[in-house]
Amino acid sequence: MEVVYKLHLNNQKKYVQKPYLNTGNGQISNQARKQSKKKCFSPCRLDELAAPPARLRLLPVHQKMTNIRLKKLPLLAAVKPENVKAEKDRFMRANFNYNPYFMYKGCTDDKTMNTFNYPSDRYLPEAILILENTIAHFGNFETFEKVTGGPPITRAGVLSLTKQYLANENLEDEVRIILKDDLISRGSFINSHGYYTVHLRCANLRENCLEGLLNHEVVYFPGTHYLRSYNNKLQPWATLDERNKLDIGPVNPTEEGLASLHSIMFRSKPFLWRIALLYYTTYKASKMSFKDTFSDLSKYVENPDIRWEYCMRAKRGQLDTSRPGSFCKDQVYLVGVLQLLKRRKNLDFPMLLRLGKISFRDVNRRCVTDAAKLDKTRIPKFMEDLESYHQKLDNVVKTNGLTDILSHVE
Repeated sequence: MEVVYKLHLNNQKKYVQKPYLNTGNGQISNQARKQSKKKCFSPCRLDELAAPPARLRLLPVHQKMTNIRLKKLPLLAAVKPENVKAEKDRFMRANFNYNPYFMYKGCTDDKTMNTFNYPSDRYLPEAILILENTIAHFGNFETFEKVTGGPPITRAGVLSLTKQYLANENLEDEVRIILKDDLISRGSFINSHGYYTVHLRCANLRENCLEGLLNHEVVYFPGTHYLRSYNNKLQPWATLDERNKLDIGPVNPTEEGLASLHSIMFRSKPFLWRIALLYYTTYKASKMSFKDTFSDLSKYVENPDIRWEYCMRAKRGQLDTSRPGSFCKDQVYLVGVLQLLKRRKNLDFPMLLRLGKISFRDVNRRCVTDAAKLDKTRIPKFMEDLESYHQKLDNVVKTNGLTDILSHVE
C-alpha cells in the first residue's frame, strides 16, 4: 500500500494536504478522502508540507541513495530534474514563496559533479556592468528581448528557418532537426553513433534569437558539435592519448565563449545580456535559496517565467533548493567570451576552429601548428570575411562597455 501526498490550492488562500491512498487496485480509499478534508494549512507552511523526509534532504543528486537505485547518466542528463513542470506550477501558485524540491532519474560520479559545485565571483563586476548597461539602454529586459530578438516565431517557422540555415552551411543532408518542449537549454547538438541531431526548444523563441542559437549550436557546440568534431577528427590529437602527449588543455571556456560570441555578434546591438545573467544567477544561487535568488533577479527581469528558467538552471542538480548551492557550468560562457575579446586583435579565429577541440592557449603552440592537418577542415561562411568579423567583435566590446576593463581579464 502506497501513500502519495499532493498539495492543492484552495481558493488561492489555503493549501490542503490530501493523502491519496492507493489500495492496490487503482482505487482511492474513503479513509483517504475523509482525511484530506480535515486539515487546512496556511501558505507559510508550504515549504514544510512539500519538503522531503530529512534523510533525503542531505543527499546530493550525484550520490546514490540508500534503497534507491539510480542509473548512472552523463552529467547534463543526471542534473535534469524530472519534475520541473510540477514544481514550477507549485512555485507559481505559492506566489514565489516556495523552494522547489527536484527529483532525478539518474546520478553521476562525485568527481564530475564537484567540478561544477564551486561558482566564482571573479567576473561578477563585469556581469553586473553588462546587465546595467543593457537596462540603461533599453529600460527593461522585456524591451531588450523584443527589440533585439525580433518577432516571435511559430513552430513551423522554426523548422523552416532551421532547414534554410543548414542548407546555407551545406549541412542539410548531414544533420536532422528535432523540436522539443522539455529542454532546459534553448538548444543542443548531439552526435550519437555518427548521427548528428539538433534539438531546439520552440517556447518563447524569437526570429533573431533562432539565428544566433543556430550559430551557437550548429557551429560551435562543445564536444559534439558537427564542425568542431569534423575538424578535430582530422587532427592527430583526436584521441585522448595524443592530446595528453601534446599537453593540450581543456576545450572550455574557449569553446563556449566562441559559441556565445557567434550567437549575438551579428545583431545591431550585441549585448551579452544572457550570459551575464547566467553568470550572475549562478553565483547568487550559491549563496541563496531558490526563492531568494528568484526574488533577487527581479531587479533585472520582471517576467516570472524567465526568472524561473534562470533559477532552475542554476539550482539543477540539487534536491532541496532551500539550501545555498548551484550548478556553475553556466559561468563558462561569460568567462570564455571575456578571454576571447581580450585577445581579439591577435588571435587567429579561423585557425581556432580549424584545429578542432582546442583552447585559444594552444593555437600558436609550435607542436600543435606543426602537426595540424588543415587541408580538409571547414569553417562557417560568416568567418570568411575577417575584416567584417573583427569589426563585429569590436562592436561587441563597445556595446557592452568593456573597452577599459578587458585588461584585467585572465
